[in-house]
Amino acid sequence: MKKMIGFVALCVAAGMLIMLFLVNRFLGFLLIVLLLLIGYGFFCC
Repeated sequence: MKKMIGFVALCVAAGMLIMLFLVNRFLGFLLIVLLLLIGYGFFCC
């Protein structure tokens, strides 16, 4: 279950990274970093 949550968080973060290039918002960047860290922690550990 942790790996699935991590994979979903990584996919959401990748989608938000694309959104960052379309609309530059600081809040979006913070959310991307947070989801990448959560996804890395769940998927790799």
